[in-house]
Amino acid sequence: MKTMAGGSVANTIRGLSAGFGVSCGIIGACGDDEQGKLFVSNMSFSRVNLSRLRMKQGHTAQCICMVDELANRTMRPCLSSAVKIQADELTKEDFKGSKWLVLRYAIFNLDVIQAAIRIAKQEGLLVSLDLASFEMVRNFRSSLQQLLESGDIDLCFANEDEAMELLRGEQTSDPEAAVEFLAKHCKWAVVTLGANGCIARHGKEIVRVPAIGEAKATDATGAGDLFAGGFLYGLIKGLSLEECCKAGACSGGSVIRALGGEVTPENWQWMYKQMQIKGLPLPDNRN
Repeated sequence: MKTMAGGSVANTIRGLSAGFGVSCGIIGACGDDEQGKLFVSNMSFSRVNLSRLRMKQGHTAQCICMVDELANRTMRPCLSSAVKIQADELTKEDFKGSKWLVLRYAIFNLDVIQAAIRIAKQEGLLVSLDLASFEMVRNFRSSLQQLLESGDIDLCFANEDEAMELLRGEQTSDPEAAVEFLAKHCKWAVVTLGANGCIARHGKEIVRVPAIGEAKATDATGAGDLFAGGFLYGLIKGLSLEECCKAGACSGGSVIRALGGEVTPENWQWMYKQMQIKGLPLPDNRN
């Protein structure tokens, strides 16, 4: 049993900050309990800006991740009694000076997501959305489709299971069809395929990139989150679609080499080596 700071978006921005040297902050809430202190300490250590994090009286959200010997994982979050940020607490100040808003789809805070997108768009930010889980897509597909059809989502990440759920009932529900569907509504659409890499689309361009490091997999927790961080790093650096996918594959491949959704210092070094091999620009902050 290992206790770690995490959360999908937290994993992504911690990776962007610690591994790629991209300035990031988190908008949200955490409780005044031991888990809250652990979260603040860990994110601060990774140089994530916490000035927008609301400290509240109560419990911090938790998630149990169960991992088998083949590195497969399943998760069960406990959010019902956790403190959370409310939609009416968000201000323009939370978004000022930022280029991207990174979100994870969740029905229980859909009002917060909608409010965050509305203010982000007023402030000229690009919006990235992760589809969270196949259960979330299956059970709340109509709300998700409304979000996508709004045209406010610039970048969308889905894994293979989420992509299948998104197209359930359609004639074809393969990753290619899912990427095509997402690309109708988003500038960039990415479907990750685990050990088979990913497929991505931007405009008329479609690329497929193999996975990296899956032979050394210990725990798949955070693979999609860290892939998203690498892909966003590529976009921020102005890389091509294929290079963004390769940066994502290097980043996602680095986190699966150890337990939990945080990349260890030695695995960041492993990632920089992989990026170098692939001719990708290395982050300025690497040791």
